[in-house]
Amino acid sequence: MTLYFIHCGFYDNEILDGVYEFHVNIPIIADSVANAKAKVRTNSAFLAKKMHIDGIQEIKAVDGFCVQFERSPEAVTYVNNIPYRDL
Repeated sequence: MTLYFIHCGFYDNEILDGVYEFHVNIPIIADSVANAKAKVRTNSAFLAKKMHIDGIQEIKAVDGFCVQFERSPEAVTYVNNIPYRDL
């Protein structure tokens, strides 16, 4: 299994009448790029915002450390968003 960051774009009509494209990265675990694309297309936020895929990153290693996975007892995605702003 491999970690993919799927870079998704969307237009939000509630913000400035949808003139500007917004972006979000959705993390996906899959065994291939094709399966990662199929999986992200079932994501509730992807569907709700009518997103499209702008790019895909396959993450195998970071700073000399290999990325490995083990199955969690809970079938959930947990992303810890850390509030931070450095101007």
